[in-house]
Amino acid sequence: MANTPYPESYYAASANPVPPRPALQDDVETDVCVIGAGYTGLSSALFLLENGFKVTVLEAAKVGFGASGRNGGQIVNSYSRDIDVIERSVGPQQAQLLGDMAFEGGRIIRERVAKYQIQCDLKDGGVFAAITAKQMGHLESQKRLWERFGHTQLELLDQRRIREVVACDEYVGGMLDMSGGHIHPLNLALGEAAAVESLGGVIYEQSPAVRIERGASPVVHTPQGKVRAKFIIVAGNAYLGNLVPELAAKSMPCGTQVIATEPLGEELARSLLPQDYCVEDCNYLLDYYRLTGDKRLIFGGGVVYGARDPANIEAIIRPKMLKAFPQLKDVKIDYAWTGNFLLTLSRLPQVGRLGDNIYYSQGCSGHGVTYTHLAGKVLAEALRGQAERFDAFADLPHYPFPGGQLLRTPFAAMGAWYYGLRDKLGF
Repeated sequence: MANTPYPESYYAASANPVPPRPALQDDVETDVCVIGAGYTGLSSALFLLENGFKVTVLEAAKVGFGASGRNGGQIVNSYSRDIDVIERSVGPQQAQLLGDMAFEGGRIIRERVAKYQIQCDLKDGGVFAAITAKQMGHLESQKRLWERFGHTQLELLDQRRIREVVACDEYVGGMLDMSGGHIHPLNLALGEAAAVESLGGVIYEQSPAVRIERGASPVVHTPQGKVRAKFIIVAGNAYLGNLVPELAAKSMPCGTQVIATEPLGEELARSLLPQDYCVEDCNYLLDYYRLTGDKRLIFGGGVVYGARDPANIEAIIRPKMLKAFPQLKDVKIDYAWTGNFLLTLSRLPQVGRLGDNIYYSQGCSGHGVTYTHLAGKVLAEALRGQAERFDAFADLPHYPFPGGQLLRTPFAAMGAWYYGLRDKLGF
């Protein structure tokens, strides 16, 4: 049987040690079968186990193999489309529910880290950096919007103040969110998996779901076994493939690229980011960066629509890093990798139910670290019969990409080109 290892990333190289997990090789019965051991699946499993469910998790490769173990590691609040956009689309009542949840994911992460003593280099503080006056105006509006929904740990940064938190001359200002922050994303996933197992949950690795037999007692088939369950949670996101065709039609895997420098040393690292906050700029095709626990700079950006792996990731990302920090021109890049996230046309997550017993959440659209942890709680609530928050997400409109799977990649790439041009021209 094929064994899929982690990609060669900084996160895999610095992962906390974990015990080997077996592949499923027989038939098992459970209350809930979770497909995917990323953040959505692990968060769902934890909340369900804490509420007395018997849970089995199937992972096609290894825990955190997909976006959960490859992302930029930034705790960013709200959704890929903010609450004001949601409000215009669905009205004030539904938007109020979604707005009330917009800052919950970060709290869940911190609760998990504290409760289960997860070692993942958690740091507080995230900066949104404005390159133009228009972007700064948007941050001022965003602060008012977020404060309307009770989120108050925010500080606007003028040009002098942002220089105190990031040594980059590009920015005219920014906004600091002290409830944001950053983590080692793979170690967070591994710690959550250990928490799942500590509560009696079972995780099978190298056990891809190849077919779902739908019905009153659904069955998930893997190459060497099957799981019969009362409920199924589909949490594969960009790595789900065509297992559930009706979900694949409404989403598109996209790749993002990340590099990690050699260790910079305490002095150079502190000169770049004196308070050790993470940073993302306000462009549509944004760049993001932060320091690791061992004082490397993680720098990411760029999108490849259709999730192809670029031939030379460093050639794409290093120039972006040097534009922000020309003082790193002689610094060596130790790791370069790509990972896929799932894009929806609305850039809002897709949550729903197929039949009576198959639940899903997908399509974080690049905003997944916090949302996925919230999604796990919302899915668990729905399985317990508390569906108000689940319904607030499920009632969001889900759109298929125009032209279907054949045209979704050029369509999205053309849109990104347009917004990228607007970024460059300062519109």
